[in-house]
Amino acid sequence: MSNALKAAAEQLIDPQGRHLAQAVRWLQLPIEGLDPQLNWPVAVLGEGSPLLLLHGFDSSLLEFRRLAPLLSAGHELWIPDLCGFGFSPRPEGLAYGPELVLEHLKALVGQMPAGPIGVIGASMGGSVAVVLARELEQEQPGRIARLLLLAPAGLTGNPMPLPPLLDRLGAAFLGLPAVRRGLCRQAFADPEASVGPAEEEIASLHLSTPGWAHALARFARSGGFAGVGEPLPQLPIDVLWGAQDRILRAPQKRAAEALLGDRLQLVEGCGHLPHLDQPELVARTWRAA
Repeated sequence: MSNALKAAAEQLIDPQGRHLAQAVRWLQLPIEGLDPQLNWPVAVLGEGSPLLLLHGFDSSLLEFRRLAPLLSAGHELWIPDLCGFGFSPRPEGLAYGPELVLEHLKALVGQMPAGPIGVIGASMGGSVAVVLARELEQEQPGRIARLLLLAPAGLTGNPMPLPPLLDRLGAAFLGLPAVRRGLCRQAFADPEASVGPAEEEIASLHLSTPGWAHALARFARSGGFAGVGEPLPQLPIDVLWGAQDRILRAPQKRAAEALLGDRLQLVEGCGHLPHLDQPELVARTWRAA
């Protein structure tokens, strides 16, 4: 078990974060080319139909600390750290990028209960959810039943791989305490009211995981998830987008609106993280369908 995640389960300031960390299981997954003895973190809690929750770029499963209690009464929640992110293992020598993220998730889906599953993806996790659903439509028809995307990042645009050196400099920049604090504040609609030591702690905790900077740099070198939205999977898709989102720029939002059409609902009083700014609305939106 990750030392940082073990400490989180005992010492996090945020009680919902502690509870979610306590629900983490460490699973061994059959992923081609990786050591089958590696242990992968996934929080599993609740009862009911299975629901997979996917976090955003340079984040962790703790991102869903406020949403999980609202959905666990009707769903068995599976909340993983994406491969190369959060508290996941990061062996050296891997080409961290979208392909590995998807292979890890397909292996995880293979461990989930049989039958249709729902998927909620936030920010980059929204694009991951779209690609996962599209590929599983071909490989396992009916496995993904429905998507809810929260300020999805990467559906439009073009990949912009960072070359060597710049990828490492970018990772080092994202590791600076002042940068972490600034990004944390920028993600919320009202940072003065919403951001304090508890949020800043969770936003930076996973940086202590061995290999964090290396994996992040390699992911940046891959170009990440960009321009992956077309064609959209042929299943129900809902989208929530904060009206006060200061992470995704206006051109990105306009391009997403053109792709998603009336699936997209604009949410007032909400920044880039609907599941943190307005978790009750997110839960109602999911339960309404």
